[in-house]
Amino acid sequence: MDATGDQRANGEDHDANPKRTGTWECAPREQGLTVRGFATRLGRDPGVLSRWETGDRIPKPEQVAQILTSLGVNGQRYEEIIDLAYGASDSSWVATTLPENRQQLAALLDLEQSATKIIEVSPLLIPGLVQTTDYIRGIMASGLPAGELATRVSIRIGRREALTGHKPVQFVALIGQPALKQVIGSPEVLTEQLRYLLKAGRRANIELRIIRPDIGWNPALEGAFSLIETPSGVAVHLENRKSGLFLHEEADIRIYRQAIEMVRQAALGPEDSARLIADLIGRMERKK
Repeated sequence: MDATGDQRANGEDHDANPKRTGTWECAPREQGLTVRGFATRLGRDPGVLSRWETGDRIPKPEQVAQILTSLGVNGQRYEEIIDLAYGASDSSWVATTLPENRQQLAALLDLEQSATKIIEVSPLLIPGLVQTTDYIRGIMASGLPAGELATRVSIRIGRREALTGHKPVQFVALIGQPALKQVIGSPEVLTEQLRYLLKAGRRANIELRIIRPDIGWNPALEGAFSLIETPSGVAVHLENRKSGLFLHEEADIRIYRQAIEMVRQAALGPEDSARLIADLIGRMERKK
């Protein structure tokens, strides 16, 4: 049984506080430093720094300041990381400003790459980890400069590595039927997206389930969210147009696990879901 399985067997979920981890590791990693090499530079025990990296221990703001000074970090970047340090013990992490949203995105990417399992509930859109390039562009194109659009598309495409890399994460997607019919970009883009989704669902590490529209109320109707399990703990991520939110307290994780189970009960099985997607593709192709 993996680490997260042990946590659930014991009736608890250890938290994976992305803010706590990001506080110490972002600046050293940007400069290509290993934990041992950086510990030598600071004159500290590598074991302590390793526990900072995993989030098992929280560095004090003054310790983070020492790290940043030793790395020559200053200006806006210094202020951003110090802000993270002062909030590392918070029960949640809300990002509302552009710098905060960028920090959250970096933390999300780190969590996805280290995850053992990701469960995503997505009632209105195809989940980001299985979106095609043109579908991504269709979502992001409105109001973004060309350069920023290209960067954001590239980042989202890179997130697929979590599903297709050397140690692919187990991914469960609970998708609302409206997401399969909502035209993003063009009908051709949607058709290609459904083909890609159907193909992705054949991978051993990916489970796709379509939420039935005739089942009545279920937690997916409250909005999208993802639950990310890592060797060091569990976090829930939610976002809207302006802000993002990470939750990592055990009580919060329990609520979202219960929500996932309710959504799963309202969804078709993987085989029936695949047949539904294939049927929609056939209908769209016949309309051409």
